[in-house]
Amino acid sequence: MTNIACQLYLISPLEVGGNFPASLEAALSAGPVAAFQFRVKEIDQHEAARLAAPLQEICARHDVAFIVNDSVSLAKRIKADGVHLGQDDGDPREAREILGRDAQIGVTCHNSRHLAMEAAEAGADYVAFGAFFPTTTKEVKHQADLETLEMWSQFTEVPCVAIGGITPDNAKMVIDAGADFIAVSGAVWNHPEGPAAAVKAFNALLA
Repeated sequence: MTNIACQLYLISPLEVGGNFPASLEAALSAGPVAAFQFRVKEIDQHEAARLAAPLQEICARHDVAFIVNDSVSLAKRIKADGVHLGQDDGDPREAREILGRDAQIGVTCHNSRHLAMEAAEAGADYVAFGAFFPTTTKEVKHQADLETLEMWSQFTEVPCVAIGGITPDNAKMVIDAGADFIAVSGAVWNHPEGPAAAVKAFNALLA
């Protein structure tokens, strides 16, 4: 994940068994994707590792970074490319010690440039701001504004991810505001024409 033109960052739905590997394959085959975040809740680590294995293989085949949400221990166990930390999920410095210098470490910073600066100083590879729009993927406790992206992109070199309710219809606003990555979930997996069509639609905006 490098700081170049805005790129697509996919986040998994909570249910990643069943036919989801086929959906991921379709999405990654449809166009450039920088990263995929494995986000599951309320299952033990053994089951999480089992579900991650085929998805990690698909990502590796497409040269897409495989990022684990929340859990440094799971990221280490499955040798993921990195981890995404919420504000309560640990310190980026500790994650770096555990995962190594090549790991991609991201931190959720809501709408706070202060939190983002702290994360960057602690060695985060990217910071995430959001939610920018209404979303049903997770409960929205923090609303982000475009000015946060604009200020961050103007004054820092650490890449930023825009997240929360981003669709092909509203993505241009966060792209133009300076996001380095747009993180999307429901807009891809629930797209009426399928995930491949959604990835193509997003990449048309990013081209």
